[in-house]
Amino acid sequence: MKRIINKATILTVIFIAFGLVSNAQLSKKRKAQKDTKAWRYEIECVGIGKAGTKVIKVWSYSKKAKVAVAQAKKNAVHGIMFQGYTGGGQGCTSQRPLINDPSIEQQKEEFFDNFFNINGGKYMKFVSHSSDATPTVMKVGKEYKIGIVVTVMTNLLRKDLEKAGVVKGLSSGF
Repeated sequence: MKRIINKATILTVIFIAFGLVSNAQLSKKRKAQKDTKAWRYEIECVGIGKAGTKVIKVWSYSKKAKVAVAQAKKNAVHGIMFQGYTGGGQGCTSQRPLINDPSIEQQKEEFFDNFFNINGGKYMKFVSHSSDATPTVMKVGKEYKIGIVVTVMTNLLRKDLEKAGVVKGLSSGF
């Protein structure tokens, strides 16, 4: 009887511990989502990528450096969609945002909530992190400003947005 009670007690403790760890990870994701909900970032072109892609450096802000790093891809895609960037060195030319009307984000709120979901939203299909680039870390007041180089597949992103009815197709006229 003691052996059964001990096994049951051990299993109960294991399940409780697993639940606590899972809840802590979800809490971290929610914190990351909250930190980036205001879309505080900057993007700049750092070079020319393959056809249909943009190589950019995205600067994300957060009180925790890991959160800023984790949100860099999301910020990069959002920046290409809504902000664009000016030209500069490395052969970069100005890039207009894919979405010209910023009110679309509120009009299609459900689409964008799902698209930028913290649990691997669709935005992840259109961005990759350059593993050989070391993040640039700066402390700005009580926050971190983290710069990470990423590649955004702008042609595929545009086609997906057209298919979803978020932007008009290039062939639809003006």
